[in-house]
Amino acid sequence: MKEKLIDLLEYTYHFNKEMIEIISENISKTDEKTVSLINHTLNAQQIWNSRILGETSFDVWQINPFEALQEINQQNFNKSIEIVEKFDLNKRIEYQNSRGAKFENEIFDILFQIINHSTYHRGQINSLLKKCGVEPVLTDYIFYKR
Repeated sequence: MKEKLIDLLEYTYHFNKEMIEIISENISKTDEKTVSLINHTLNAQQIWNSRILGETSFDVWQINPFEALQEINQQNFNKSIEIVEKFDLNKRIEYQNSRGAKFENEIFDILFQIINHSTYHRGQINSLLKKCGVEPVLTDYIFYKR
């Protein structure tokens, strides 16, 4: 199971990287919503990782310097892999969401949330890019595996 989870995290990292690159190459054509969504996607992974690791987290909708996004993506990936390798994925952890409500989930479910959440927002970003006249990135998992 850990190997498959690592594969899915690699997929997430790869296509987050591709999205950052396509936005960067077409920054003059994109809108604020596109930039906000790529930041939110990366911020969310950082937040989930930090909840597991007990570290300080970003704000959900903070806008990071665009030139820092690739490094944030790399750091997110490294932290997620560290979690897979060092933690019992069935362990439940308690955390607070951005509104202060308390929850408890298994680490596996949190890591899967990272993957699913990123996929969802990459789809939104692709729709926005298409509206701006930019060719969307094919981000389907099966394309990645081919």
